[in-house]
Amino acid sequence: MDIESFRSYCIAKKGVTEEFPFDAQTLVFKVMGKMFALSGLERFPSQVNLKCDPERGIKLREEYDGAIIPGYHMSKVHWNTLILEQLPPKLILELIDHSYELVVAGLTKKLKAELQTL
Repeated sequence: MDIESFRSYCIAKKGVTEEFPFDAQTLVFKVMGKMFALSGLERFPSQVNLKCDPERGIKLREEYDGAIIPGYHMSKVHWNTLILEQLPPKLILELIDHSYELVVAGLTKKLKAELQTL
């Protein structure tokens, strides 16, 4: 998966924006202002960070040892870093969806209602 495919998939989701809040090299995707995906452009295509359910994250790290690791510069409990060249594209898309859905589930009622109107 290349950066344009990754970007296109993320940005196509409802309520998503992209920005560079940390520096010019870290592309962040947010849904309703909350982060769900990050990619260091200098490291792409090798690494992206995605939010993940803690129990699922542990299982993924065991199953894909070395290809899915605790989140780089993120909460090691709630974020994973994916080494993309070592993972099937279908799994990457599934994990992007999972991250997005986790963040949407945590939105306030007001933001969820606003998202539904988009």
